Amino acid sequence: MTKRGEAGLRADLKALAIPFEHHEHEAVFTVEESRGVKEAIPGAHTKNLFLKDVGGVFWLVTVPAEMGVDLKALPEAIGCKRVSFGKPHDMERLLGLTPGSVTPLGAIHAEPGNITVVLDRSLAEADRINVHPLRNTATIGLSGADTLRLIEHWGHAPVIADIPAQD
Repeated sequence: MTKRGEAGLRADLKALAIPFEHHEHEAVFTVEESRGVKEAIPGAHTKNLFLKDVGGVFWLVTVPAEMGVDLKALPEAIGCKRVSFGKPHDMERLLGLTPGSVTPLGAIHAEPGNITVVLDRSLAEADRINVHPLRNTATIGLSGADTLRLIEHWGHAPVIADIPAQD
């Protein structure tokens, strides 16, 4: 069984021989607050949407930081019905994360089948994406392919989708 938390994440990165860069920084809670941090760190920056569909299924959708997501067209792109934002208590229960520290790496805490992790195709194919390592006071950069490999290692079947942007 995978250890949880940042220690478990680091152990899995090492076990899978996944190269990454780690950057400590001040706490950031929004894309806007993270602008200064992003300037100092190369690679694609991300934002995450914690969603729940009308059937009660939870989704964690990771997209480029500056993308405005078309929430009306999103369900068709990821294979569900209408979505709304999930509640913070569900996020904490399922992912062990609080708003502002959301990351696809939160899948380390989720039981397989309890949440579907979705990566925008541009991120899945990127040489380097930047995500939180389970807290919003640091960023790690790793490839999109290695991010997917970690999620799969934790027993999830991540979805790669062309996330629709707002016009």
